[in-house]
Amino acid sequence: MSSDGGELERTLGFLEAMTLGGGTMIGAGIFILPGIAARNAGPASSISYAIAGLVALLAALSLSELATGMPIAGGSYHYVNRALGGLFGAIVGWGMWTGLMFASAFYMVGFGQYIVGPIPWLDGRHFVIALGLFGLALLIGVNYYGTDESSALQNVMIGTETAIVLVFVAVGLFFIDTANLTPFAPTGPAGIIGTTGIVFVSFLGFEIIATVAGEIKDPSRTIPLSMILSVVSVTLLYVLVMLVSTGVVPIDVLGDSPIPVSDVAEVSMGTIGVAGIAFAAIIAAISSSNSSILAASRVIYAMGRDGLMSEWFNESHDRFYTPHRAILATGGVTALLILLGLGVETIIALLAEAASFSFLVAYLLVHVSLVVFRRADPDEYEPTFELPGALYPLVPILGVLLTVVVISQMATIIIVIGSGIIGLGIVWYVTYARTRTVGSGLFRDAITSAPGEPYRVIVPIANPETQHGLLRLAAATAHANEADGTPELVAINVLEGTRDAPNQNIESKRLEHQRDLLQNAHVIAEEMDVELRTRAIVAPEISTGLVEAIADEDADQLLIGWDGVLGEGAYTFGHTIDPVITRAQCDVSLVKLVEESIGTPVALVAPGENAETVVRRAFEFASVDDTVPTFLYVQPPAAHPGGDTGTAGREILGDIAEAAGLEPDEYDAELLVSDDIETAIPAAIDAYDTVCIGLSHRTDSTGILYGAFTEQIALNATGNVALVRGTVDISDR
Repeated sequence: MSSDGGELERTLGFLEAMTLGGGTMIGAGIFILPGIAARNAGPASSISYAIAGLVALLAALSLSELATGMPIAGGSYHYVNRALGGLFGAIVGWGMWTGLMFASAFYMVGFGQYIVGPIPWLDGRHFVIALGLFGLALLIGVNYYGTDESSALQNVMIGTETAIVLVFVAVGLFFIDTANLTPFAPTGPAGIIGTTGIVFVSFLGFEIIATVAGEIKDPSRTIPLSMILSVVSVTLLYVLVMLVSTGVVPIDVLGDSPIPVSDVAEVSMGTIGVAGIAFAAIIAAISSSNSSILAASRVIYAMGRDGLMSEWFNESHDRFYTPHRAILATGGVTALLILLGLGVETIIALLAEAASFSFLVAYLLVHVSLVVFRRADPDEYEPTFELPGALYPLVPILGVLLTVVVISQMATIIIVIGSGIIGLGIVWYVTYARTRTVGSGLFRDAITSAPGEPYRVIVPIANPETQHGLLRLAAATAHANEADGTPELVAINVLEGTRDAPNQNIESKRLEHQRDLLQNAHVIAEEMDVELRTRAIVAPEISTGLVEAIADEDADQLLIGWDGVLGEGAYTFGHTIDPVITRAQCDVSLVKLVEESIGTPVALVAPGENAETVVRRAFEFASVDDTVPTFLYVQPPAAHPGGDTGTAGREILGDIAEAAGLEPDEYDAELLVSDDIETAIPAAIDAYDTVCIGLSHRTDSTGILYGAFTEQIALNATGNVALVRGTVDISDR
């Protein structure tokens, strides 16, 4: 998981995802908007719903690939933030959060209308608003308690309202008066497209599936299947509902009604139909608002996780494991939007269209993000659902074009409000979030033509005092391997959650420390002219997080700091480092950094599996201070009886250096002949600032090659020490 401030439980299955998505769409879109849609486009409003469904389907296809590649909380916000960077992430995050709150307020006002409308002695906007606030308070409580409870409630509500709507359509088809369907498009194409922008709010359900992706079971199958099926089925249902509504009741009557579907049901099914539709409409408004509150709170939770919003939101409840602070904040703002209904006559249409605008902008950027991910192809992006060749890049291109067309036909006041929200996102990013976010977007990688394979060095960072020195060494070794790929560093910080409570909150101070470390890494990398990415990870164990990140990144080398203290009991270097050294399938350099000056490194050379890697690393480290490394070969006088000891030793050194790709003028060779090697070596290396030695000699119970002599050098050397091993196949260990 990348930079999550605390994980959310995966409790939502296919049925819950379908009802979460479909339920939001089989809600206000059917019961509240038909009157407004008919007034603006006539019977052709059915085409408006079809176009809105097509725009939604294109977005659902792009989101399905993105969501299976990164199934964590945040939805469109997270994908745009990762692909295009913090600025666009802030724009989409603010847009989605406000859009979902606009939508939730819209649903709750509709909830009040359908209660007040059929009851003669209830009248007035105050009753509508009061009922909307009451319903909102109940839903905030349900979401605060947990998604298990809110999704169980959702399943019951969706099943009931869907059955009632299907009966409404089946019966209504027999009451259509074709005279009511002419003229079919009284306001022409402009009216049809303009109405599309109003009714698009009805299709927000599929996005909610992506937004709570971090809580969905089996996301690779459930997310695309539930998204696409919910959009297609609901679009067909909408078209039928609009044809029935405009065919049964004249446009002038339907367009002026606050409860249009009830008026249609009164004609086709009488009093029982009115009661049934009112009941279904109330359920639909509740389920739609419930889904929107759930998703909105996850968006602001994800923004807090990434530093684009206050860390106060980046916390899940100790008992319920829900983002309780984000839920309360979302509920508070939604309540204020509902209260606007006391003074704004056209509050329903205004809230609906404002929500539509926010999500249309978000989906436009989602399509762009999909192209960026495909072009940049980051290692951590491995979607289990991909658009087939015939649909890519057709889907994102067509999605962008259709979205622009729909936005261009929206009311001026909506474009002004929407632009204001975008401006708010920009201002917020510039004044607050820019200095708090870590990581960068992939846009630069995407526009680079034919990007080459990188030579990637992973650098775990946890200590500000050694961070600069470790990154200098990593940059040097990455640059020295430019022939094998473009130099790239990945600075990683892992925060550990308790093993028995993976959902435990990560304290704000720890998150702030993590963010400071990674931000500082970018500053250091700029000094060294090397490409740097940062990853902030939360894992049950630090070693697990590091090993998974090394595999995800397909690292060429791991350069990890060590405090020089050996582990206790069965551990060689400690319970964190041992598993990493054992399981990392790349070169490993374990560095005890005493001082930043690398000076002239010395490599202790002995024939063995790590010999080439040791001399290569010493050569790379020497470039930090522009020195020439020394390769030291030590042997007793009787090592080569009957021959020239010096010649044989230098031949061994030369063979190892040549195998490492080094020329004789790129190093100094030193041969040490002594009867007391364990005394001679410490004295010989004392003149050097940095010692490189292989993890070799014997294997202990952990599987780490580490002998007593290596231990003596590592612990007693007065300068820096690098314990080095080459790439190993862990299946052989």
